[in-house]
Amino acid sequence: MVKDIQSSSNTRRPLIVMKFGGTSLGNAERMQKVAEILQENAQRADLLVVVSAMAGVTDMLVRSATQASLGVEKQWKGSRQELAHRHREVADQLLSASEQAGILPRLAEQMKHFEDLCSGFTLVREVTPRGMDTLSSLGEVMSSTLVAAILRSRGLKAEAVDATELIVTNDNFGNASPLFEETNAKARERLSGLRRHNVVPVVTGFRGATSEGLCTTLGRGGSDYSATILAAALDADEVWIWTDVDGVMTADPRLVPEARILPEISYREAIELSFFGAKVLHPKTIQPVMNKRIPVWIKNSFNPSCPGTKIVASPANGQSGVKAITSVKDADLITMSSKNTLTFPQLAARVFEGLALEDVSTLTVTQSSADNVLSFAIHHGDFPRVKARLEKIFELEMLHDYVGVLEVMPKIAVVVMVGEHMKGTPGIAGNAFGALGRQGINIIAIAQGSSELSISFAVKASDMKAAVEAVHEEFHL
Repeated sequence: MVKDIQSSSNTRRPLIVMKFGGTSLGNAERMQKVAEILQENAQRADLLVVVSAMAGVTDMLVRSATQASLGVEKQWKGSRQELAHRHREVADQLLSASEQAGILPRLAEQMKHFEDLCSGFTLVREVTPRGMDTLSSLGEVMSSTLVAAILRSRGLKAEAVDATELIVTNDNFGNASPLFEETNAKARERLSGLRRHNVVPVVTGFRGATSEGLCTTLGRGGSDYSATILAAALDADEVWIWTDVDGVMTADPRLVPEARILPEISYREAIELSFFGAKVLHPKTIQPVMNKRIPVWIKNSFNPSCPGTKIVASPANGQSGVKAITSVKDADLITMSSKNTLTFPQLAARVFEGLALEDVSTLTVTQSSADNVLSFAIHHGDFPRVKARLEKIFELEMLHDYVGVLEVMPKIAVVVMVGEHMKGTPGIAGNAFGALGRQGINIIAIAQGSSELSISFAVKASDMKAAVEAVHEEFHL
């Protein structure tokens, strides 16, 4: 793949952004494998590396913040010892003595920062969103420090770079959005010199900073997003997302053992699959690279010889019909109805205003305008907030019986068929629902976008596995 890029540009070395997830960095053995991958590819391309925290570290940091705010000092101090041990163990096994001399004090500084934050949370018995962003992203700071040092120990020039110096965001702590113009300028200014001197930047994923320099995060799993933000800023040739699976599959192999790897999918298909639960990519990952048509590869750091899946604007062999199936379990179906005093557009407008205020996306939406009924599915974890918000918005209408009480059907699953070329292919919905009918699976709700990129339907959660298997078999995926 790198050779292909080089052949198209003889005047410069290609730039590849490589992102490594937590499982790829889980221990010293895994970090050594990452270093080998980077060392091999650094001979043929300029690299920019984006790293997540070591596996489990972010969860430990979030848990420590909660424990500190509750005054449970023993627990967060125990986590501090475990964090220090895990990172020190990697340094002991993989770093030269000279590198350890410089890196161990930096790791100690980062653990001191952890202690100071947790002590502050204990003192005020509260974790602010801003404080949580700073603490929860310390794992990326520590892993980037280690990976850069490991590369230097192997003879590569490398430097750890904090993404707070590169990615400028708004102040929506916990789920910040990048400000692309400012980010592009800062990233080019900070990283261009490193590239000229053949230094590999090892950048912290997941985090950024406001214009005032306050640390923010891009949402859980946001390191993928960090990689494509920087790739777009630097006009990279490719992005390689290294994870623990061989690529994007036709279905979740835990549900369908016969699922296979898709060699190529489109940007739109990738976005749709990630939105509806495919764990390979963060839902926002593709957006920054779409306009610049930068290819994104999904590759397995545990099996680097596997080609993986390439995500592009227009796949070379775009097949007609359904290409993949994904699913969301643990969803709730909410139904709201209004009397004649509230028109359907008014009902829908206020419902979606409530969802927007809670920053909750719907999985499916169906309506009956004649009866003024709106149904929509959301993740179960979002239900308490949505219920409280809608009951507040419609408080007076519910009091006077102008709007019906929220009807909730819990424990449903949403199954989604995705394919760029389903549009214009007759019989897809009929074949799918026929396959479900033969298995005795009842469909609770159906939704299809006007783009015909996806068809989704809700079933009982207990029927999800059988539904995915039936549709996968029906279309010979």
